[in-house]
Amino acid sequence: MARIDAFLKLGLAQGCSDLHLAVGVPPMLRMHGDLLPIKFRNLAEAELESYITEVLTQSQVAQLQGGHDLDFSYVSTEGGRFRVNVFRKETGIGAAFRSIPTRMPSIDQLGLPPIVRKLCDYHQGMILVTGSTGTGKSTTLAAMIDHLNSTRALNIITLEDPIEFVHRSKSSQVIQRELGTHLPSFAEGVRAAMREDPDVILVGELRDAETISMAMTAAETGHLVLGTLHTTSATKTIDRVIDALPTDEREQTKSFLAQSLIAVITQVLVKSPDQRARRAICEVMVVTKAIAKLIMTEQTHQIPSQLQMGKDHGMQLMDQALLAAINAKEIDPDDAYGYALDKRTFQRFTTDVAIPTRADTGPAG
Repeated sequence: MARIDAFLKLGLAQGCSDLHLAVGVPPMLRMHGDLLPIKFRNLAEAELESYITEVLTQSQVAQLQGGHDLDFSYVSTEGGRFRVNVFRKETGIGAAFRSIPTRMPSIDQLGLPPIVRKLCDYHQGMILVTGSTGTGKSTTLAAMIDHLNSTRALNIITLEDPIEFVHRSKSSQVIQRELGTHLPSFAEGVRAAMREDPDVILVGELRDAETISMAMTAAETGHLVLGTLHTTSATKTIDRVIDALPTDEREQTKSFLAQSLIAVITQVLVKSPDQRARRAICEVMVVTKAIAKLIMTEQTHQIPSQLQMGKDHGMQLMDQALLAAINAKEIDPDDAYGYALDKRTFQRFTTDVAIPTRADTGPAG
C-alpha cells in the first residue's frame, strides 16, 4: 500500500473532497469547502516527494523531473478514485487529490434545476457548464452523460483531463478518452471524435481558441456538444467565447452562439444549513430569440434582465436561485451571501452579525 493511501483513507472516512500536500505544512483536507490540517508533522521536501513518486509511473516521474505538471486519475488500495494534480513550486513538490464519488450522481440527486433534464433532449448544439474551479462542473456533466446513457441509444464520446467518473455503457455506448493517455489535446480529440460517428461529444475544458473552434464546428454539424469554461456568469461566458477567437472571426462566432448555443449553466457550491454538505446552485441561460438578438448586436449586458424574466423557459439569475434555496432552507444564508451579486437583498437572511457592517451597499461588480 502506498503511504499516501493512509491520508486518502482518512479523508474519505470524514467525507472530505480534497487532500492537499505541500512542503512545510501538514497534509490538509477540504471538508465542505473549508481547508483543515491533519494532525501530522510538517512535511519535508524529500519525504513528500517519496510519498508522491510511489504512485507515479516511470514516465510520469520523467515528466515531473522535466518541469511538467501532472494530471491523472488514481485508485487507492482502499478503492477510492481520485483526480490528481502534481506540481512543483518554490518550496518543492506539491499535490492535490480530488475525491471522485464511486456512485454516479443523478440530476435529481444533485438538486439541479428541472431544465437540465430537458436540455439533454437536444440532438445538436452546444451546452456549457461553467463556474470557478471546484464548483462541481464535472459532477454535473457526469450526471447529464449518465442521463443520456440511461435514456437514449447514442454514441457518446467524452474527452477528459483526466477521466473522473467511469461510465458503463447502458442504452448508449460511452467511449471515454483521456488527455495525455489517449489524445494529445482537446482540439485533436474533438477532431478525431467527429470521425467516429458520435451523437454526443463531451469536451472536458474549452481551454483555447483551437478547442473552442473545433467544438463549435462539431455543434454546427449535427452533434450535441457539452463543455466547460471557467466563467462565473452567462454574460461572461458569451464574452469569453467571442474574445477567445480571432477578431476576423467575431461575426462568425456571434452567429454560432446565436444559432447553436443551447444553454449556459453557471454554478457555485453553497454550504447546507448544518454545514455538513454543499449544494450546487445554478444560474441558467437558455438561448431564446431575444437573447440571440442581444448576442448578435453585442448587447450582452442586457442578458441578465432576460434571465430574470425567463422563468417560463427555465431561466434564473444566480441571485434568484440563491434566494429560492434560502427560502427552502436548503443552503446556509451566510455562505450564500458571499455568492450573491446584490448583497443588500441577502442581508436580512444572514445570521453573522459582522456581515451587514462589511457589506457593499450596492450590487457587486
